[in-house]
Amino acid sequence: MSVSNSVSLEQVHNELNRCRKCLDGGHWIVPKAIYSGDAGAHVMTIGQAPGVTEVEAERPFNAGSGTRLFQWLAEAGFDETHFRAQQYMTSVTKCYPGRARNGSGDRVPTREEQQLCLPYLQREIDLVDPQLIIPIGRLAINLFYPRREPLSRIIGGELHENGHVIIPLPHPSGASRWHQTEENRRRIQEAIKRIRTWRESHLPKNV
Repeated sequence: MSVSNSVSLEQVHNELNRCRKCLDGGHWIVPKAIYSGDAGAHVMTIGQAPGVTEVEAERPFNAGSGTRLFQWLAEAGFDETHFRAQQYMTSVTKCYPGRARNGSGDRVPTREEQQLCLPYLQREIDLVDPQLIIPIGRLAINLFYPRREPLSRIIGGELHENGHVIIPLPHPSGASRWHQTEENRRRIQEAIKRIRTWRESHLPKNV
C-alpha cells in the first residue's frame, strides 16, 4: 500500500463523512456513509446501499443479507473476520436511503442519487485498485454490465476490465427470490467457484 494512496483514500472518506449532496438535492436519506477497508485491499465488494442495521453497526452487510453473503464467501475460502479486516467493502450509494413508501423494505436509491455517489465510488476503485471486484446485486452489477442483460446470463461469469477481475453475485437479501431457485443456485455456485479459483491463485492461504 502506498502512503499517497492511503492519504488520498482517507481524504475520500472524510469527504464522504461530510457529504450532504443527496440532502441538498431533496433526497430523503439518513446521512452516515458506510464503508470499510483501506488502500491495501486485494478484493472490493460493491453492494447497493446500507440498511438500517448497517448504519447502527457502522459496517457493510451486517444483517441477514450479510450472513448469506459471508456463507458464499466462506465457500470461496474467505473467513469473515479476516475478510472484513483485510478487504474493502463499499456500495453504490453510501447512506441509508430509508424505507420504501409501501413498507416492503428499504427504498432503492434513485438514478440521481446513484450519480451523486458515483464519483466517490470511482475514486475508491482507483485508489484501492483491487485485483478482484465483486458487485453484489443489480445496482452494482449495472455499473459493469448492460442494464437490460438478465442476471441469469451474468451470474456465474466474469469480466476483465481495466486490470480488474469482476465476478458478480446476486443480492443475498432474504426478500429476494432470485437466489432461491435451484437453477439460480447453480449459477451462484459457479460464481463462488470462480471466486475461489481466483483466490487460490492470487492470495496466500491466510488472507
